[in-house]
Amino acid sequence: MSKSEILEQLPNLGRGDRREILERIWEVEEDDLVRGAQLDADEKSLLDRELAEFKADPKAGSEWNEVESRLHQQVRP
Repeated sequence: MSKSEILEQLPNLGRGDRREILERIWEVEEDDLVRGAQLDADEKSLLDRELAEFKADPKAGSEWNEVESRLHQQVRP
């Protein structure tokens, strides 16, 4: 199945199936990074900006457990 065919079929899937696909994509991306895949220029730029913001004000963000809790509340069916 080609990429265009996959993208064309995504709207036909249920939310649960799309969520499962999204989770799998993130797993593959994480595995690539763990194995040493290089970031592209946009990804590196984003991370550099986020790191600079963190260094400027480390207390501005939220703890991971708070973020994770909010995310879970948003995606629950």
